[in-house]
Amino acid sequence: MAEELVRIGEKIISMRKIQDSIQKILKLRSSGLSQQEAANLLHLDRTFISRLESIGEVRKGKKIAVFGFPLRNKDEIGKIAVDHGVDFIWLMNEAERWDLVKDKSALDFFNQLMELITKLQSYDVVIIIGSRRWLKIAEALLTGELIFLELGQSPIIGDRVLNPDFFRETLVKLVKE
Repeated sequence: MAEELVRIGEKIISMRKIQDSIQKILKLRSSGLSQQEAANLLHLDRTFISRLESIGEVRKGKKIAVFGFPLRNKDEIGKIAVDHGVDFIWLMNEAERWDLVKDKSALDFFNQLMELITKLQSYDVVIIIGSRRWLKIAEALLTGELIFLELGQSPIIGDRVLNPDFFRETLVKLVKE
Protein backbone atom coordinates (compact mmCIF):
# COMPACT_ATOMS: atom_id res chain seq x y z
CA MET A 1 0.00 0.00 0.00
CA ALA A 2 1.40 3.37 -1.01
CA GLU A 3 1.99 5.98 1.65
CA GLU A 4 -0.48 8.86 1.51
CA LEU A 5 1.35 12.04 0.61
CA VAL A 6 -0.12 15.52 0.43
CA ARG A 7 1.40 18.39 -1.53
CA ILE A 8 1.26 21.82 0.07
CA GLY A 9 3.05 24.31 -2.18
CA GLU A 10 6.66 23.11 -2.43
CA LYS A 11 6.35 20.65 0.47
CA ILE A 12 5.36 16.98 0.38
CA ILE A 13 3.71 15.92 3.65
CA SER A 14 3.54 12.31 4.91
CA MET A 15 0.20 11.53 6.57
CA ARG A 16 1.80 8.45 8.18
CA LYS A 17 4.49 10.55 9.88
CA ILE A 18 1.86 12.93 11.23
CA GLN A 19 -0.29 10.07 12.53
CA ASP A 20 2.72 8.31 14.10
CA SER A 21 3.76 11.53 15.84
CA ILE A 22 0.26 12.10 17.19
CA GLN A 23 0.20 8.52 18.51
CA LYS A 24 3.53 9.07 20.29
CA ILE A 25 2.33 12.33 21.85
CA LEU A 26 -0.92 10.81 23.11
CA LYS A 27 0.82 7.70 24.43
CA LEU A 28 3.29 9.82 26.41
CA ARG A 29 0.53 12.09 27.74
CA SER A 30 -1.73 9.20 28.74
CA SER A 31 1.20 7.55 30.55
CA GLY A 32 1.34 10.56 32.88
CA LEU A 33 3.91 12.85 31.31
CA SER A 34 3.16 16.57 31.33
CA GLN A 35 2.79 18.45 28.06
CA GLN A 36 6.23 19.98 28.61
CA GLU A 37 7.87 16.61 29.31
CA ALA A 38 6.34 15.08 26.17
CA ALA A 39 7.34 18.14 24.12
CA ASN A 40 10.94 17.92 25.37
CA LEU A 41 11.20 14.21 24.54
CA LEU A 42 9.81 14.70 21.03
CA HIS A 43 11.53 18.04 20.36
CA LEU A 44 8.23 19.86 19.95
CA ASP A 45 6.75 23.06 21.30
CA ARG A 46 4.50 22.50 24.35
CA THR A 47 1.81 24.76 22.87
CA PHE A 48 1.57 22.41 19.87
CA ILE A 49 0.69 19.54 22.20
CA SER A 50 -1.84 21.70 24.00
CA ARG A 51 -3.53 22.69 20.75
CA LEU A 52 -3.52 19.10 19.52
CA GLU A 53 -5.29 17.97 22.69
CA SER A 54 -7.83 20.77 22.33
CA ILE A 55 -8.67 19.66 18.78
CA GLY A 56 -9.46 16.12 19.89
CA GLU A 57 -11.03 16.85 23.28
CA VAL A 58 -14.41 15.18 23.79
CA ARG A 59 -14.89 16.20 27.40
CA LYS A 60 -13.06 17.24 30.55
CA GLY A 61 -13.46 16.24 34.10
CA LYS A 62 -14.59 13.26 36.01
CA LYS A 63 -13.89 9.67 35.01
CA ILE A 64 -17.25 8.10 34.17
CA ALA A 65 -18.31 4.45 34.04
CA VAL A 66 -21.64 2.99 32.90
CA PHE A 67 -22.77 -0.42 34.11
CA GLY A 68 -26.18 -1.87 33.39
CA PHE A 69 -28.43 -4.77 32.51
CA PRO A 70 -30.71 -6.21 31.14
CA LEU A 71 -30.89 -3.78 28.22
CA ARG A 72 -32.62 -4.55 24.94
CA ASN A 73 -31.08 -1.38 23.42
CA LYS A 74 -27.60 -1.84 24.89
CA ASP A 75 -25.89 -1.11 21.56
CA GLU A 76 -27.69 2.22 21.21
CA ILE A 77 -26.97 3.16 24.84
CA GLY A 78 -23.35 2.07 24.40
CA LYS A 79 -22.93 4.24 21.31
CA ILE A 80 -24.31 7.27 23.16
CA ALA A 81 -21.85 6.57 26.00
CA VAL A 82 -18.93 6.30 23.55
CA ASP A 83 -20.01 9.52 21.79
CA HIS A 84 -19.90 11.34 25.14
CA GLY A 85 -16.46 10.04 26.10
CA VAL A 86 -17.52 7.62 28.83
CA ASP A 87 -14.38 5.89 30.08
CA PHE A 88 -15.77 2.43 30.89
CA ILE A 89 -18.90 0.77 29.52
CA TRP A 90 -20.32 -2.59 30.57
CA LEU A 91 -23.83 -3.17 29.26
CA MET A 92 -25.56 -6.53 28.93
CA ASN A 93 -28.84 -7.88 27.67
CA GLU A 94 -30.64 -10.68 29.53
CA ALA A 95 -28.92 -13.47 27.60
CA GLU A 96 -25.45 -12.00 28.21
CA ARG A 97 -26.31 -11.54 31.87
CA TRP A 98 -26.99 -15.27 32.24
CA ASP A 99 -24.01 -16.24 30.06
CA LEU A 100 -21.84 -14.38 32.56
CA VAL A 101 -22.60 -16.95 35.26
CA LYS A 102 -23.31 -20.03 33.16
CA ASP A 103 -20.59 -22.68 33.06
CA LYS A 104 -18.46 -20.89 35.68
CA SER A 105 -17.43 -22.07 39.07
CA ALA A 106 -18.52 -19.95 42.00
CA LEU A 107 -14.89 -18.99 42.54
CA ASP A 108 -14.41 -17.85 38.92
CA PHE A 109 -17.59 -15.79 39.05
CA PHE A 110 -16.59 -14.27 42.41
CA ASN A 111 -13.14 -13.35 41.09
CA GLN A 112 -14.65 -11.74 37.99
CA LEU A 113 -17.10 -9.80 40.14
CA MET A 114 -14.31 -8.59 42.45
CA GLU A 115 -12.28 -7.42 39.44
CA LEU A 116 -15.29 -5.48 38.17
CA ILE A 117 -15.88 -3.85 41.57
CA THR A 118 -12.21 -2.90 41.81
CA LYS A 119 -12.35 -1.37 38.34
CA LEU A 120 -15.54 0.57 39.08
CA GLN A 121 -14.02 1.97 42.29
CA SER A 122 -11.48 3.88 40.20
CA TYR A 123 -14.19 6.05 38.57
CA ASP A 124 -15.46 9.35 39.91
CA VAL A 125 -19.01 8.69 38.69
CA VAL A 126 -20.68 5.34 38.05
CA ILE A 127 -24.00 5.24 36.25
CA ILE A 128 -25.93 2.15 37.34
CA ILE A 129 -28.70 0.98 35.00
CA GLY A 130 -30.91 -1.73 36.44
CA SER A 131 -33.06 -2.47 39.47
CA ARG A 132 -32.92 -0.73 42.85
CA ARG A 133 -31.40 -3.92 44.29
CA TRP A 134 -28.20 -3.29 42.28
CA LEU A 135 -28.14 0.32 43.43
CA LYS A 136 -28.09 -0.83 47.06
CA ILE A 137 -25.21 -3.18 46.31
CA ALA A 138 -23.32 -0.44 44.44
CA GLU A 139 -23.84 2.00 47.33
CA ALA A 140 -22.33 -0.53 49.71
CA LEU A 141 -19.31 -1.31 47.53
CA LEU A 142 -18.40 1.82 45.56
CA THR A 143 -17.01 5.08 46.90
CA GLY A 144 -17.61 7.45 43.98
CA GLU A 145 -20.75 9.32 42.97
CA LEU A 146 -23.55 7.03 41.83
CA ILE A 147 -26.26 7.90 39.34
CA PHE A 148 -29.11 5.43 39.15
CA LEU A 149 -31.33 4.85 36.12
CA GLU A 150 -34.05 2.38 37.02
CA LEU A 151 -35.22 -0.20 34.50
CA GLY A 152 -37.83 -1.79 36.76
CA GLN A 153 -38.44 -3.50 40.06
CA SER A 154 -36.28 -6.39 41.13
CA PRO A 155 -36.13 -9.05 39.94
CA ILE A 156 -36.18 -7.79 36.37
CA ILE A 157 -37.21 -10.56 34.01
CA GLY A 158 -36.29 -10.04 30.35
CA ASP A 159 -34.71 -7.14 28.52
CA ARG A 160 -35.82 -3.57 29.13
CA VAL A 161 -35.42 -0.42 27.05
CA LEU A 162 -33.72 2.65 28.49
CA ASN A 163 -34.93 5.87 26.90
CA PRO A 164 -31.92 6.95 24.81
CA ASP A 165 -32.83 10.65 24.95
CA PHE A 166 -33.01 10.53 28.76
CA PHE A 167 -29.64 8.75 28.90
CA ARG A 168 -28.09 11.30 26.52
CA GLU A 169 -29.44 14.19 28.64
CA THR A 170 -28.02 12.57 31.77
CA LEU A 171 -24.57 12.37 30.18
CA VAL A 172 -24.74 15.93 28.83
CA LYS A 173 -25.53 17.22 32.35
CA LEU A 174 -22.66 15.19 33.81
CA VAL A 175 -20.17 16.44 31.25
CA LYS A 176 -21.15 20.08 31.89
CA GLU A 177 -20.65 19.80 35.67
